Amino acid sequence: MSGHGAPTLTVKAEGARVAIVASSWHVVVMDGLVAGAQSALADAGVTDVTLVRAAGSFELPLVTQALARAGHDAVIALGVIIRGGTPHFEYVSAAATDGLARVALDEGVPVGFGLLTCDTEEQAIDRAGLPGSAEDKGREAVEAALATWTTLRGLRALD
Repeated sequence: MSGHGAPTLTVKAEGARVAIVASSWHVVVMDGLVAGAQSALADAGVTDVTLVRAAGSFELPLVTQALARAGHDAVIALGVIIRGGTPHFEYVSAAATDGLARVALDEGVPVGFGLLTCDTEEQAIDRAGLPGSAEDKGREAVEAALATWTTLRGLRALD
């Protein structure tokens, strides 16, 4: 399983303003990812949370950028792309991944990467944080973004 060796990140982020942007495709998987993200934010003490739906994973970077520019301390990007019989999977996966990285670098705002790129729907379900899932990538995306936010705050305090 891809989560083998993942770190345990426990972050408290009271006072942080966080947005979740979630694609609209694959409702069952997306509902699991969103629930995992919301649970992780609650565990971290984050109460200022905005949830926005994007049409699909290709649209995640633009909506994420708008939320970063709106003053959120971190943005959690959640989506799922399942391989099909055409090159569409590679194009959308690369564009969304590159776009999300660009948003984080250009805006200086942590972007939690919760974009699943799976060969099958079963793989996506197994990573969605649903009952019986092996992993909770929504939670992991929040933990990574909040850990990065904490690190950046510490670095900025050195100035």
